Amino acid sequence: MNKQKCAVIGCGFVGATIAFTLMQSGLFSEMVLIDANYAKAEGEAMDLSHGIPFANPMKIYAGNYNDLSDCYMIIITAGTAQRPDETRLDMVHKNIEIFKNIIPSISKVTKDAILLIVSNPVDILTYAAIKISGYPKERVIGSGTVLDTARLKYLLGEYLSVDSRSVHAFIIGEHGDSELAVWSSANVSGIDLDGFCSIFGKCGGDSLHDLYEDVRDSAYEVIEKKKATYYGIAMAVLRIVRSIVRDEHSILPVSCYIDNHYGLNDVCIGVPAIVGHDGIEKVLDIPLNEDENKRLEKSVNTLKNVISELDI
Repeated sequence: MNKQKCAVIGCGFVGATIAFTLMQSGLFSEMVLIDANYAKAEGEAMDLSHGIPFANPMKIYAGNYNDLSDCYMIIITAGTAQRPDETRLDMVHKNIEIFKNIIPSISKVTKDAILLIVSNPVDILTYAAIKISGYPKERVIGSGTVLDTARLKYLLGEYLSVDSRSVHAFIIGEHGDSELAVWSSANVSGIDLDGFCSIFGKCGGDSLHDLYEDVRDSAYEVIEKKKATYYGIAMAVLRIVRSIVRDEHSILPVSCYIDNHYGLNDVCIGVPAIVGHDGIEKVLDIPLNEDENKRLEKSVNTLKNVISELDI
């Protein structure tokens, strides 16, 4: 396996922006782009390569599945784009069929890569990728609620007039309409959120609920205004990839297979996990209050109801 080599499958807005972000990161020396439209992958590879004199030496090229045989990291963004009138779950049947072609094509040439699923609905497609590929579950990771959590930190930081990097809070559950904010453990540089709010007189329950709804619905708003979201998810993917490549053991709310965590099992969902060189090192059961536990269970059941209708 070449640990300096990555691949991006799917060269639409999200895939191309992720490739651009990774090209500038210096984490890899080789990147192969794969798309159902080979000319699109070629064009993106050419365009990216023209920027290499301003970045780090890197080989970027359009390829096919045989080029994945020695790949360390394979990032899958392929699938139909979310339309303004669609939820992420509405896309599931079309994208499951796409994955039934992509995943066997990968597993035929390599069993050693780490698969990072970005396509939506990400939790169900991560689960499908585990079932279809036969890969160890710790090496199939979804982008989960990493971006949702970043949106929460950003909006909460703006609301409280503090640096968003000082805000510590998670969005967990489905990357979608049933996700939840874990307010019970949220804090600003060690000061619990309720305490911080009381000091500055900033927020109450209604304000936090409105903020949560803004986080939950922000993708819909972006898609309505500009047809797609791609910058934020590209940065979220870079954060996950960096933790894996550099073996940072970062705690990120990625979509991962849970078995007897939070009293739940046999599903992939966004929850905090330690992420390192070999993928998911450990899923963490962070404290939840009674309401949060119920909402997480409801989120899982939403996904399981969809999965039960799929042939995977």
